[in-house]
Amino acid sequence: MKFVEPKVFLVGETRIIEEGLQAYLRHVGAEDWSTDAPSDSERLCEVMGRLCYRSFKPGLNPNVTRVREGNETYLRHILEVGHGSVIEHPVLNFVFADVSRVFTHELVRHRAGTAMSQESLRFVRLDRLSAYCPTHIRENEAGMEIFSRTLEKLEEVQAELARVYAIDDEKQFNVKKKLTSAFRRVAPDGVATTIGWSCNLRSLRHVIEMRTEPSAEEEIRVVFGMVYELVRNRYPSLMGDYEVEMADGLPWVKTAHRKV
Repeated sequence: MKFVEPKVFLVGETRIIEEGLQAYLRHVGAEDWSTDAPSDSERLCEVMGRLCYRSFKPGLNPNVTRVREGNETYLRHILEVGHGSVIEHPVLNFVFADVSRVFTHELVRHRAGTAMSQESLRFVRLDRLSAYCPTHIRENEAGMEIFSRTLEKLEEVQAELARVYAIDDEKQFNVKKKLTSAFRRVAPDGVATTIGWSCNLRSLRHVIEMRTEPSAEEEIRVVFGMVYELVRNRYPSLMGDYEVEMADGLPWVKTAHRKV
């Protein structure tokens, strides 16, 4: 048994297909359009926003006589007016490791604009248990002793069941899977696991705002504080409207443009 801390990995993000974008810009008569977007994700958001009004330059739409210049200026206006649909186009791909099933049960409630793939405990046997230890437990010596002792006992239970059913000698994987699934029923919700989580940037903003708020569960606050640190400088045009306040020792990420 060991205690672990959640880990966040950004493993993928949207990339623009340059030849396709340039073909579209020629089609619309904006082949000379360019942007100072710091990432493909923010560039894509700007393209999707401008195509709504054909506002790549004055004159493409006879109603448009001037346009906002610069990616940061353009996307700041998108956030201000709440035109959030254009920031649904880019997708980020994360892996959250050493997180509990408490965390994943909270995370999967955010379904719109997301995709999830979780480590399966029907297939992955729990020979060792690891877990995140919340602050209130760590700060109380007696509570910490109970918490640790319980995890150690539950780890022993996994090993004992494996011996009783001789799972290591079992040749049929289908039987191993059924036994592994049965054993997990006496594992705690707090056992560490891994989940892959993909989201569009609009959904990401919403989850960061919801899950760093002080009333959210501690572990998910820790994770999405880490997520924010990963994305705030990578996508400055889309994340630059946030300010951070510390609450109970954890970051609370706030903006005037909630739920864009």
